[in-house]
Amino acid sequence: MKTLLVCTSVSHGNTRRVAQAMADVLDARVVAPQEVEVAAPAGYDLVGFGSGVFSQRMHPDLLGFVRALPASSGLAFAFATSGLPQLPLAPFTRPLVRLLQTKGFAVEDTFTCRAFDTWTPFKLIGGINKQRPNEDDLTAARAFAQALKNHSTTTA
Repeated sequence: MKTLLVCTSVSHGNTRRVAQAMADVLDARVVAPQEVEVAAPAGYDLVGFGSGVFSQRMHPDLLGFVRALPASSGLAFAFATSGLPQLPLAPFTRPLVRLLQTKGFAVEDTFTCRAFDTWTPFKLIGGINKQRPNEDDLTAARAFAQALKNHSTTTA
């Protein structure tokens, strides 16, 4: 299964670490949106899209990249890291998932985990979740990727 992970990780490298943990399982390439052409995802069996969460939203660079994608019929998943927990009725990844679906992607699943955050109010106290993503988070990311891999090979 040929897999690509498109990841925006700008503050502390949190999302890139999670993406790399997934990539190790999926034997995937990890790129930033500006490192790949918008036509590139069409050449992959599975594409992951992820970023850190900024003011309850995925990063604008990632969302802009997805908006620019041509129509697709591929498989995708979304992932995010955030300092604060997501609200059950308003998951961070929901707008991204909906955007991917409008582009024709079948979204397999989503993954989120907590991460070190120094957003303005938290900067005053040195940030929150200073040790995250930790090994448990990366193990969860690898397990998520393995489940995607297992599911994709049984449905192929």
